[in-house]
Amino acid sequence: FLLVLDTRFSDIELREEEGIPTEEFLESCYAIVPVLDKLGPTVFAPVKMDFVGNIKKINQKFITNKEEFDTLQKIVLHEVNAGVAQVRNSATEALLWLKRGLKFLKGFLTEVKNGEKNIQTAL
Repeated sequence: FLLVLDTRFSDIELREEEGIPTEEFLESCYAIVPVLDKLGPTVFAPVKMDFVGNIKKINQKFITNKEEFDTLQKIVLHEVNAGVAQVRNSATEALLWLKRGLKFLKGFLTEVKNGEKNIQTAL
């Protein structure tokens, strides 16, 4: 299932001075959502809800000005300069939690790949 993903994080080309392209990053994040359904729609429901919510928050900021916010770094710098980076529901906060969710998912999948059959233990 993982091999058929159309959009992958590894395909994102970092921009030399500007960072991670927002649109490509969001597309890669959205591509992960069906994986959560395959892993267990009940067990992973809270993870999926959190994951999708954070993707949407970042996307909402991005669509307000796609040219200005074409990289994640530009979004974060804008929010830091505006003094809203630490405000609840900011794109910066959403990015932090999305990163944590991706790291959690990577850890879980690593456990499964290494042979762990018990979902609770892998989690």
